[in-house]
Amino acid sequence: MKATVKVENLKIYAYHGCMEEEKIIGSDYVVNVTAECLLEKEAFEDDISKTVNYVDLARIVKREMGVRSKMLESVVKRICSCSLAEISLLDKITVCVSKICPPINADVERVTVCLTDERNKE
Repeated sequence: MKATVKVENLKIYAYHGCMEEEKIIGSDYVVNVTAECLLEKEAFEDDISKTVNYVDLARIVKREMGVRSKMLESVVKRICSCSLAEISLLDKITVCVSKICPPINADVERVTVCLTDERNKE
């Protein structure tokens, strides 16, 4: 059976961006993760080890958001790659990272980068 586990609107303060000021003052970010996996019947016997644990997803997101990058694309790719490497039951993942009130010359609420990645089926 196919299942989806989501971590929605995880709020994180981080220091990503190309401008020197962003390295110092940081910004608010919101991260959303959608993880897909195939579940066997054991997953419905109340055993967390038989599914994708949202606590693990949140831990990976927080860790990788703590590694400064100039571009959100780099951050999103790291979160996807680490999640697939560390969570064996994970088949497919979509990660969206939004920078709230980015320092651009426009009245914009947020900018967002999303990436979908999946485990190789070799």
